[in-house]
Amino acid sequence: MIGLLRSKIVLALTLIVVVLLIGVVGYKSLSDFTWIEAIYMTIITVTTVGFSEVRPLDADAKIFTVFLIVASVFIFGFAISVVSEYILGRNSLELLKRKKVKKQIDSLSNHIVVCGFGRNGMQAAEKLIAYNKPFVVIEKEKEIIERHGNDVLFVEGDANEDEVLLKAGIDRAKYLITAVPDDAVNLFIVLSARQLNKDLFIISRASQINSVKKLELAGANEVIMPDKIGGDHMASLVVVPNLITFLNQLSIEGEHTTNLEEVSIENFTDQMECNSIRDLDLRKKTGCTIIGYIGPSGEYIINPEADMVLQPSSKVIVLGRPEQIKKLNQMLRID
Repeated sequence: MIGLLRSKIVLALTLIVVVLLIGVVGYKSLSDFTWIEAIYMTIITVTTVGFSEVRPLDADAKIFTVFLIVASVFIFGFAISVVSEYILGRNSLELLKRKKVKKQIDSLSNHIVVCGFGRNGMQAAEKLIAYNKPFVVIEKEKEIIERHGNDVLFVEGDANEDEVLLKAGIDRAKYLITAVPDDAVNLFIVLSARQLNKDLFIISRASQINSVKKLELAGANEVIMPDKIGGDHMASLVVVPNLITFLNQLSIEGEHTTNLEEVSIENFTDQMECNSIRDLDLRKKTGCTIIGYIGPSGEYIINPEADMVLQPSSKVIVLGRPEQIKKLNQMLRID
């Protein structure tokens, strides 16, 4: 619809330019006006302002003026109607889009709220999209929202405000990622979010080392310092380059390149009788290797023994090539 209206606007502008050119050339030819006089006569005629002619017109010039006035009235009327239709149509589409986004957000629960769509926020969103995780982004820059609004659910506003957080469904959310560059802003967001949802798992960005403790005291479960991680990674490429290169190959970017997967024990018990890691026998069935175990209370065990007893509500971390992970997911009927 907007595209059709834009085509009409181009047509209207073209017709206006054509009628102005015809007027200028006509007055120049019929009445031997100078170019300035021809332009003046054309403008006062098509705008019907009623100023006097630069000189008396002969019969041919008067007939030409009549046709020029009639044509310009229709063309300018058409242009005004097209522009009005475009403005009203754009506003209506924008209103419908906002209602649709609000309805989608209101239907979400146990989703992720991301505050800020800068470099870190965008990277987080890309990873969430790769894993088909529902999320909402709070962003105050309208230009950013317009640029990415077709791919991401946005709430426009300042994440410091409780009203904006509630619009993003913070009271129904499971996770909050606040990736604003300003530590003070992140601190206020964490405080507000923790008050609105006591069970929320909050992950906050920090730029300064002395902000980490403050964010944790405010209610953040995890505090990430992107600059520190980047520096550590670059230094590791010097100290243990081959190891880091190998670890970089353990991608978790999405279904086509994933070779690390976290699987709940409940997914296995639905399919087979298993009391220990040995009973799973994943290496033989799928080619995947279990490299980690997460107990019910959250303790991590790297490279667990084959005889380790599997407990309810625990998880295993498996390693495998994309086709092996796909086979594992097919076996357990995991999307």
